[in-house]
Amino acid sequence: MALHPVVEQVTNRIIERSRASRAAYLAHLEAARIAGVQRGALSCTNLAHGFAAFPANDKLKLRETKKPSVAIVSSYNDMLSAHQPFEYFPKVIKDAVREIGAVAQFAGGVPAMCDGVTQGQPGMELSLFSRDTIAMSTAVALSHNMFDSALYLGICDKIVPGLLIGALHFGHIPAVFVPGGPMTTGLSNKEKARVRQLYAQGKATREELLECESASYHGAGTCTFYGTANSNQMLMEMMGLHMPGAAFITPGTPLRDALTRASSHQAVAISQQGGNYMPVGHIVDEKSIVNAIAALHATGGSTNHTLHLVAIARAAGIVIDWNDFDELSKVVPLLSRIYPNGDADINHFQAAGGPGFVIRELLDAGLAHDDVNTILGHGLRKHCKEPFLDDAGQAVFKDVPLQSGDESVLRPHTDPFSSNGGMVLVKGNLGRAVMKVSAVKIEHQTVEAPALTFNSQEDFMHAYKAGHLNRDFVAVIRFQGPRANGMPELHALTPALSNLQDAGHRVAMVTDGRMSGASGKVPAAIHVSPEILAGGPLGRVRDGDIIRVCAATGTLEALVPAEVWAARKQVTADISSSHIGMGRELFAMFRNSSSAAEEGAATFPLPSPRHTTVPLHEGADSGEIMPGSDEDFLFRTPK
Repeated sequence: MALHPVVEQVTNRIIERSRASRAAYLAHLEAARIAGVQRGALSCTNLAHGFAAFPANDKLKLRETKKPSVAIVSSYNDMLSAHQPFEYFPKVIKDAVREIGAVAQFAGGVPAMCDGVTQGQPGMELSLFSRDTIAMSTAVALSHNMFDSALYLGICDKIVPGLLIGALHFGHIPAVFVPGGPMTTGLSNKEKARVRQLYAQGKATREELLECESASYHGAGTCTFYGTANSNQMLMEMMGLHMPGAAFITPGTPLRDALTRASSHQAVAISQQGGNYMPVGHIVDEKSIVNAIAALHATGGSTNHTLHLVAIARAAGIVIDWNDFDELSKVVPLLSRIYPNGDADINHFQAAGGPGFVIRELLDAGLAHDDVNTILGHGLRKHCKEPFLDDAGQAVFKDVPLQSGDESVLRPHTDPFSSNGGMVLVKGNLGRAVMKVSAVKIEHQTVEAPALTFNSQEDFMHAYKAGHLNRDFVAVIRFQGPRANGMPELHALTPALSNLQDAGHRVAMVTDGRMSGASGKVPAAIHVSPEILAGGPLGRVRDGDIIRVCAATGTLEALVPAEVWAARKQVTADISSSHIGMGRELFAMFRNSSSAAEEGAATFPLPSPRHTTVPLHEGADSGEIMPGSDEDFLFRTPK
């Protein structure tokens, strides 16, 4: 199938837009490579520190500086269900790597916070910037320069994007991502949403709500709805960073362990010493980023990736924006319905055909690039597979079925649920924002109503509980951007807004905050950029202004006379309470240095030639230096 012209056009535009920064990134990648194992650059003292506590046989392999060393970077903690299974993964990995003559070392841990726990709490204001903290933690783990390949153990919200951003800053090191899998199916998502709405109305007790939530989130593994966590996993599959079909196999099963062993073997195979060198910086390129956006749309994935994918691309020297998402959404059909875009959960999606089915359908429709690198080599079709156990307990990979196992959950590209991906760019005199409408009924996708302004979600909830919101309105929740308070998710508002919509009111939300992949059925223009603290026009909105939010026309407008709008002053508010307590003061540097939401809310720069470093080889300025010596790993900045 020929590539769709819009996919080709968007890809070519990204390549041209990114030419200088991508070239600088690749130059940096090549500069970091050395001949032989990476630890060969270390002095004897450095190396002795690096294997001092290791078992004798592993220590001998590391000392010989011939066999590859594989880093394990993990988000394990035992409080959070998605990360708890990673407790025993390092042993499985170390044993698997030893089987093929290499060595694996636990290089470092990264923090993992859960938006489900911090939702509506002060800790949520650390959430977005935990992504860049995770990237920095990954860099610390790899900074010892002991490693020839790496396995990244992560699954949820900011964790996988942070790990990948960190990995891309060590782009010369091959990377395999290792998921933990979803928990088994519990209480249906539809029933959970029903009880939440009853609680918001005061018709269910806290005990009834907790019982409902506990029946839904009931065991080890990630949540089973299609929010940011499972969107992460779909994108890792689409970018060829997982073993095929690894994303949605439940933890604690023989197949899950077999996939972890297979991932470990592959990490060795794609090291320089493994003979099939494939650094992560050569996998994540312009085409693979376009593929990831296509998969996000095809599955109705999380709007958080209009931030995270932008930041991931940026780490690899690739510049994308919301125009790219918008144009691709118009031509990529919706192939799956998973809660909140349907009733099914992620286990049902996996049983119906899973990621491999989506990848094949997008390739067959000309909506994705096959000519990309993956951890299996060149060509994305290698990932149109699903895993099984053979008689020896090893993972084997078979072609996904030609037909969906359940067309109420997963469909071919010839008979999609919708002709578009359901993610829309809206813009106007209020700025630029993202709307996810795949779960919003057509009749609710356009709202024109008076503005009601709030400076926090708590202010909104006070008004709701006091009965002041029983009318048509557009809620403008402001001072929620990355510079203001770290851009928390505002899910606490979803049940209340849903109740008001169900009561027949025309309601919508406009905010410079986040709602992510579980945003649901109420129209919401989110991530409004620029935010107020960057001079954004949300600060000019006043109560009673008529606001028009329309997904069909891509409109985000305050219907205020131009001369009145231009004369208005920016609103101010005391937001200091969001800067102190629960560790928020430690994140001041992130708030102060964050880029705009459309630039990924990132705190790191694009690669540029002035940041590129070059190793002093052979006849460099400092004199004759023999490759492999300690001095060989000195760097200079080109003039």
